[in-house]
Amino acid sequence: MTPSFQTIAWTADGRVRMLDQRRLPRAVEYLVFDTAADVAGAIRTLAIRGAPAIGCAAAYGIALEARRLVHEPADRFSPPLAQAFNTLAASRPTAVNLFWALHRMRAVWSVHASEDTATIARQLLLEAHAILEADVAANRRMGDLGAALVPDGARILTHCNAGALATAGHGTALGVIRSAVAAGKRVSVFADETRPVLQGARLTAWELQQDGIPVTLLPDVAAGHLMARGGIDLVIVGADRVAANGDVANKIGTFPVAVLAARHGIPFYVACPLSTLDLSLATGASIPIEERGREEVAGYGGEVWAPEGVATFNPAFDVTPADLVTALITEAGVVHGPDRALLQALVGAAADLPPP
Repeated sequence: MTPSFQTIAWTADGRVRMLDQRRLPRAVEYLVFDTAADVAGAIRTLAIRGAPAIGCAAAYGIALEARRLVHEPADRFSPPLAQAFNTLAASRPTAVNLFWALHRMRAVWSVHASEDTATIARQLLLEAHAILEADVAANRRMGDLGAALVPDGARILTHCNAGALATAGHGTALGVIRSAVAAGKRVSVFADETRPVLQGARLTAWELQQDGIPVTLLPDVAAGHLMARGGIDLVIVGADRVAANGDVANKIGTFPVAVLAARHGIPFYVACPLSTLDLSLATGASIPIEERGREEVAGYGGEVWAPEGVATFNPAFDVTPADLVTALITEAGVVHGPDRALLQALVGAAADLPPP
């Protein structure tokens, strides 16, 4: 099952094309970018979002900047390219895939630093392509592994958007659902609205509808009621960063969904590529949590419903403790009851495998 849209792509004339997710579902519009600064702006303003997609976008942002500077002498090529890395790294703080992708791009630059600028630019573009292709392959592998956990007739709750819109293609959480459907399983999906930016209402519902997968939209606060009535068989979400002990950072509102799932004995699965694991952080308490602007809470889409001057609190993510996670679904395997030892073993084993 292949999505009918393309989230991010390199164009024939050497630019980056992205689906503007701020406009969905009212309009399907694509934006085209020429510079790293423009890509960073798209990440910051949520034109493109989702941890894997952000990583791919950042990689292409570096490739764009190298292409823009390719005719400059070395002393005018390196400083602005270095600044492009800094600009992209500052665009959003929580999704570790962003920094993982920039690290890969910087490593390629380092290897080819003594070569001519055309070679450097070519190698950086090849690496960006490789990052995008590996993401799609990882998502499909996760989908195949995760589909085995989905019973026929499953009623699935998901929070935020972890589909093809949040990745280079297929998706993480929604990739598992797509793969389950492709395997012949009947599923129905309940999508939380995911306030305050409504990624579930605007993006997940739209994406599933495009594929003809049954989806029902519900307010975030209705999830517990639905679970208590026996209306949910499993929960599956994505992730923006996973700490070494298995704590998971995902869109705000994920933590209470996990608590509710545990209360009702419902499996809570997290689908994420290995690039989302951050073994440098001991626990989720060290994951930086982005706080966004007042306007996202005080209103939406030009509407303002909060009193003028009222204070707001708008964390974009929360952290779900590892003991609430039934399993992590990665391209290298499914980890039940994730903890430090299991994740270290997973990463160690994956290092010996050929790339997807």
